[in-house]
Amino acid sequence: MSVKKGELIVLSGPSGVGKSTVISELLSARRDIYFSVSFTTREPRTGEADGVNYNFVTREEFERMIAADELLEYAEYVGNYYGTSLKVIREKLEQGVDVLLDIEVQGAAKVKERCPEAVLIFLIPPSIEELSRRLHRRNTDAEEVIERRLEKARQECRESVHYDYLVVNDTVVAASGEILSILAAERCRAAKRLHLTKSIVGEQ
Repeated sequence: MSVKKGELIVLSGPSGVGKSTVISELLSARRDIYFSVSFTTREPRTGEADGVNYNFVTREEFERMIAADELLEYAEYVGNYYGTSLKVIREKLEQGVDVLLDIEVQGAAKVKERCPEAVLIFLIPPSIEELSRRLHRRNTDAEEVIERRLEKARQECRESVHYDYLVVNDTVVAASGEILSILAAERCRAAKRLHLTKSIVGEQ
């Protein structure tokens, strides 16, 4: 029997919502998921490692990758490029491996356009007040930058209607649990399991 194709999972959400923490919890629970490390032109934050959190490249290198059609999607966010390698994603999916992408709403829309079967999940905070508290608690941005991030968050949340699922990150354990439930449900879709009924109904 041929290898079943992997699921392409897109996780988006505003800055400060806790995507990285939820992803860490997910990858601890499902070690068979491949997390695609995005390319970016932004500077590394304290504690971030190249090839682990992001693949950090120059703007010139990123624009070369765009011109060579090496990216599944890319977007510019707060003055920096972010993008996903097309070759690596295709290889993993063909091997039957589930692939998780952490990308912004612009990039998610491009992925859905090129891969309609992708599962889009939007992570939202319990409230805008809680998001503000989380951004302040990070202590990495000036007040005016935080205000811009909050306004950007409001804009991004308006785009959540284009996603398949909404998950509230009230607690990391609950949010990651809901995402795992979504992935289990996606695996059980009739269209993805019709091959299992062929022997029962007598089809080859």
